[in-house]
Amino acid sequence: MSTASGFTQDLPPKEGYRPIPTERVPLRTFLGGRLAIGLCLFSTVVGHYIYFIEWKRIMREKIEMKSAQFALLPILLAERDRTFLKQIKRNIAEEKELMKYYPGWKVGTYFGDPIYKTVPEDQFIEPNHIEYFIHASPKDFDAKRMLKLTS
Repeated sequence: MSTASGFTQDLPPKEGYRPIPTERVPLRTFLGGRLAIGLCLFSTVVGHYIYFIEWKRIMREKIEMKSAQFALLPILLAERDRTFLKQIKRNIAEEKELMKYYPGWKVGTYFGDPIYKTVPEDQFIEPNHIEYFIHASPKDFDAKRMLKLTS
């Protein structure tokens, strides 16, 4: 059936449409039940074996790293203490330099009176972090304070 504008109506095929499938279509099976269980067991055994080998390697590396930390710890602590004492000496020298024109000033005292009266003179008193950084840059003091607050 043709119209004046050349349009044709879309009609069903002459032999008709195919029948609509209504019965159950079974799935294709790739693996049987026994093969699937066997493959699962095989991969589990192989995976456990590889995991055990890697676990042993990781434990060896952990022991090695812990041994290295134990070996380096005394050296690092000694360097930290050495740096600490060097900074204390620098602070004392800086205080001497700042107060050299002030009459009667003695380093480590408050106008000649000892700060700690009950402590023997030869005993070391560790300064707090404000006294430690008293002659340092404010940036260094802030960095140390933030490190102390966050750790």
